[in-house]
Amino acid sequence: MMKNLLLAFFLTVVLNLFLLQTVYAVTSDQISRAASYPIALLALATIGVSLYLFVVIFQPEKF
Repeated sequence: MMKNLLLAFFLTVVLNLFLLQTVYAVTSDQISRAASYPIALLALATIGVSLYLFVVIFQPEKF
């Protein structure tokens, strides 16, 4: 259980670092580097919730 939690946390951080650079590159000077980190984290959370809802809708017997 703890190993899965650590793996999920690690993957979230790594994906966020890649997404952070993308958000910062696209917006250039419009958004500061400090503000692009929460935007990238929000995008990851949105993708995660979307995937969860997709699974719940198409496989409701598991829940």
